[in-house]
Amino acid sequence: MSDPVDVLVDLRAEGDELDALVADLTPADWSRPTPAPRWTLAHQIAHLAWTDRAALLAVTDAEGFAAEVEKAPAAPERFVDEGAEEGAALPPDVLLARWRDGRERLERALRAVPPGGRFPWYGPPMSAPAMATARLMETWAHGQDVADALGAVRTPTARLRHVAWIGHRARGYAYLVRGEQPPPDPVRVELTAPDGTSWTYGPEDAAQRVTGDALDFCLLVTQRIHRDDTALVAEGADAERWLSFAQAFAGPAGAGRPAREEARP
Repeated sequence: MSDPVDVLVDLRAEGDELDALVADLTPADWSRPTPAPRWTLAHQIAHLAWTDRAALLAVTDAEGFAAEVEKAPAAPERFVDEGAEEGAALPPDVLLARWRDGRERLERALRAVPPGGRFPWYGPPMSAPAMATARLMETWAHGQDVADALGAVRTPTARLRHVAWIGHRARGYAYLVRGEQPPPDPVRVELTAPDGTSWTYGPEDAAQRVTGDALDFCLLVTQRIHRDDTALVAEGADAERWLSFAQAFAGPAGAGRPAREEARP
């Protein structure tokens, strides 16, 4: 993983880029639908604000976070949606201020975590670099939903390396969350970065491989694109099957996005 300070710098930049997309929206714009079923632009930002605040609680108040975790089993399918719906009901300016405040406070808290420090989360305990990487991945993914809803085209950046890293690392989780055991053989991932360099993950001699564009891979592991709409190449049955349900985010198995009706250019 990258240096924790480097990840936090990139996390701030990712949040700032998304902030620029929504900062000047009209109140009516916040009600625009996004590719996520039943979620508006307000739901997307509300979800990020809710998760940032949950992360802040985990970093600063382990007992308080444990009390929040106990609420999840009561409504496992609705837990995340309820947090988004509560925030989306706020006036847009209040929601935007809440999200900005939460981002700032979480960054300060993560910077204060001592080296090697860990704190609870909904899955295994997290380190500060791991949490920052996860928050960047989710900010980027929900930012894609916002960009799609607004018809905006975002320029891929080197920050995608964090999304690609967590996407490869979460391969086993994608199987486990579906009640399956991950195949024992590793998968080598070789991606072309936005600047034309290569990002590689996994052993060089692995028989199972995925190659292609970093943006395609990041969109796929965050389930913002259908496998058929990528140019990713899989070598090996395990690699191909993984790409059919790859999931970088925590929580229940995602449904993914339907394939586009028009042919990929």
